[in-house]
Amino acid sequence: MPKNKKRNTPHRGGSGGGGGSGAAAATAATAGGQHRNVQPFSDEDASIETMSHCSGYSDPSSFAEDGPEVLDEEGTQEDLEYKLKGLIDLTLDKSAKTRQAALEGIKNALASKMLYEFILERRMTLTDSIERCLKKGKSDEQRAAAALASVLCIQLGPGIESEEILKTLGPILKKIICDGAASIQARQTCATCFGVCCFIATDDITELYSTLECLENIFTKSYLKEKDTNIICSTPNTVLHISSLLAWTLLLTICPINEVKKKLEMHFHKLPSLLSCDDVNMRIAAGESLALLFELARGLESDFFYEDMESLTQMLRTLATDGNKHRAKVDKRKQRSVFRDVLRAVEERDFPTETVKFGPERMYIDCWVKKHTYDTFKEILGSGMQYHLQSNEFLRNVFELGPPVMLDAATLKTMKISRFERRLYNSAAFKARTKARSKCRDKRADVGEFF
Repeated sequence: MPKNKKRNTPHRGGSGGGGGSGAAAATAATAGGQHRNVQPFSDEDASIETMSHCSGYSDPSSFAEDGPEVLDEEGTQEDLEYKLKGLIDLTLDKSAKTRQAALEGIKNALASKMLYEFILERRMTLTDSIERCLKKGKSDEQRAAAALASVLCIQLGPGIESEEILKTLGPILKKIICDGAASIQARQTCATCFGVCCFIATDDITELYSTLECLENIFTKSYLKEKDTNIICSTPNTVLHISSLLAWTLLLTICPINEVKKKLEMHFHKLPSLLSCDDVNMRIAAGESLALLFELARGLESDFFYEDMESLTQMLRTLATDGNKHRAKVDKRKQRSVFRDVLRAVEERDFPTETVKFGPERMYIDCWVKKHTYDTFKEILGSGMQYHLQSNEFLRNVFELGPPVMLDAATLKTMKISRFERRLYNSAAFKARTKARSKCRDKRADVGEFF
């Protein structure tokens, strides 16, 4: 099969597809006309005198910030693919900063545009690069590699390609997550990546249970241990525990009924203790997870009964009306908004329907499972979430949107707002806000003078 041959062909030079030669030509052009070969880095980097430093190819960080948007509006598909070939080469650069910027550039491009055929031919090269960066890199590089792995699986969707990626990267991600000496930020991103990749790719029930157990062992460390303690103090590990809890909750939504029942019995009476944490993000994550667990439990048994309902609803009501002065106003506002919805879910089995618009379509989020799934993928894809909802068959299947809606070029052109028009709109909005603030200040000044 020709595609298989292309997949196994390294895209770092040679005549295969012209990708490597194009990147090499660009390297030569930006490095004073001298051709420089890219070599993989290793532990013996310092002793390899023949290895060249090819960060002169381009500035990957600039592409990471605004490349896909610029290419969408001013360039072509060929421009994007040409730049991506160069960035794939730069993931093997000697400089850690260059490798990290290249990983971020590829991730942002894949989050902003569907490039299935392009990455399908290069998935082995990309997987090898991510594996090296996870193993050899430091905190920021590991985070960039894990984030790219998540988007790569989202692009490819469920199937043998994603399964092979998870099979290769899963043990490494698990090792980093459980490594107490590793950076907390890297462990946090790897926990999210491990959960998302398993959600997409795993077809092995034992692998799913193993991932759940790995994530469980992390976030359960935040459970209230001592009966005489009313508040859980946050630690540097709290961000890791939050990510592990959210990834665990995501995987629970695809578990068989027997496993869901087992997990509910294990965690229903322990999870509320996380509502006492002094970290607002942990309280919110625990509250939303509880609402989702109640939804799953009631889906299994319509007459589901929770023994400590009175004390739980009292705790949720307190958080929904929290007015503690020692907490930041922004945190209190965010917390009250979330826990009003959580309280309604627990007490009244109600969910406030949300509407997400993308292109000519709209999606209704009408349950906690759907909301949690949407929030997870939006965190990874960022502003590219709307584009993927329109074009990504995997995400459209997850949210039951049906096949992608085909639009003609004229309709797309009328829907698209140019950069110039966007600037005019933002400028007008800024002037309106400034004018309103000035009027408000003038009124305050008049009141001051009157008194």
